[in-house]
Amino acid sequence: MNGTVREVAPEVDANTLLSGAQFADAFRVEIGAAQVNAREACTRMVLHGPRWVDALLRLRNILVRPFGLKTSGEGAPAPGGLIGLFPVLSETPERLVAGFDDSHLDFRIVVDASGDAAGRQVTLTTLVRTHNRLGRTYLAFITPFHKLVARNMMARILEPAR
Repeated sequence: MNGTVREVAPEVDANTLLSGAQFADAFRVEIGAAQVNAREACTRMVLHGPRWVDALLRLRNILVRPFGLKTSGEGAPAPGGLIGLFPVLSETPERLVAGFDDSHLDFRIVVDASGDAAGRQVTLTTLVRTHNRLGRTYLAFITPFHKLVARNMMARILEPAR
């Protein structure tokens, strides 16, 4: 069904994208005949997300700053530039990989655009590798919010480009 975001089993090679990842999830939305590539899908999700997601991100940044955690990927290697706070690590029209490494955890988001002209879909996969107790605690705390945010951001793919 077009427009319904659903959780699916991750279909990426986690060892290639983030060796040792301890967390992976994926969400998919059917986009019908919409000609959206991976960068456009990521841009719609990240830059045109709901305002409440932006507010949560600002709150997160205020709360983690005293712990020395990064509040963006600015300054990280980004061969494909930045989309919002995410450095683009690799990109084809069908797949965009973004993310950065921090002292508590490393993460990657993988946006896949696939299918034929009549039945396309976009899948967002998140991979996380924690380094210490702070990373494991942060991941446990953030996971319920992450799932809610991911679903809402995925719904933005079907909205017209701004």
